[in-house]
Amino acid sequence: MKGRQGKPSRAQLHSRPPLERMVKIHAALQQGDHPNATTLARVLETSTKTIHRDVGFMRDRLLLPIEFSAARNGYFYTSPVESFPMLEVREGELFALLIAEKALQQYRGTAFERQLTDAFQKLSAALPDTVSIRLEDWDQAVSFQQTSQAKLGQEVIDDLCRAAAQRQQLKLTYHTPGTSSPKVRVVDPHHVANVNGEWYLFAFDHLRKAMRTFSPGRILALAETGSTFVRRAGFSVEKHLAGAFGVMSGPTMHDIQIRFAAEVAHLIREKKWHRTQKLAELPNGGVELSLRLNHLAEIRRWILGWGSAATVLAPPELQQQIVEEAQRIIAQRT
Repeated sequence: MKGRQGKPSRAQLHSRPPLERMVKIHAALQQGDHPNATTLARVLETSTKTIHRDVGFMRDRLLLPIEFSAARNGYFYTSPVESFPMLEVREGELFALLIAEKALQQYRGTAFERQLTDAFQKLSAALPDTVSIRLEDWDQAVSFQQTSQAKLGQEVIDDLCRAAAQRQQLKLTYHTPGTSSPKVRVVDPHHVANVNGEWYLFAFDHLRKAMRTFSPGRILALAETGSTFVRRAGFSVEKHLAGAFGVMSGPTMHDIQIRFAAEVAHLIREKKWHRTQKLAELPNGGVELSLRLNHLAEIRRWILGWGSAATVLAPPELQQQIVEEAQRIIAQRT
């Protein structure tokens, strides 16, 4: 697109990112040549209005000593400036940033990789040119490993997050395990969360007339219905999961007691398994774990993973479920 005089229009100017622009303005001021807005706009391929805005930001927000000389028709520093005030990062903050980058490596090779890489590149661009840490040593010292990973496309998560933020009602084609064919569900997506490394959608299900938890990996297709919804008053994912061992919740609270043998007791002590947990030391070196949950399926699977080192003391229905599951395992071996 051309302007009336055949020159490139203002929309064609290839403006640099604001931080890069201001660093170049700083360099020009350091040379002491008294550049003005017109000169800087031509060099930086932007408008004089943008230059005035950048200079104002540098003076008023970054507190750089910039003034305009009418005699020289240009900007100058009234006192020496050793360096441009880039983002200041303390050593502890840098370590935390590196740990975060390591933690996100679990998404390498997935649809999330590009977005995460772009985000960290933007953060890196704002850091000082030199930092007092050998990154190669840090790279060799810390890593995160993950043995399993859910299969789902980034597009699904993006669509769910967008719908939840904009309160857009969705129609899902959803496959529930144990059913012969997928079903269409109309839902109001309230929240998308990553719980223990797995993604979940918390939505009001119009078929069940209640809040339900959906696994994005089981969504075969989704589309907006064209309707918006009003969020359920009082809903929060924290309250919804308060009585869950993972993401499954129910209407009935259960007081759970599990006794762990001495050989695994140290593993139980080393982690906080639930916000309601209480630990009681036993004379034989074992430990008794008490929890208050509103669903038994996830805690049942967890207990079975400990084998004979875990004994359910309460409630009776959980004891019975463990016994029945053990009997099914034995029956499969005979």
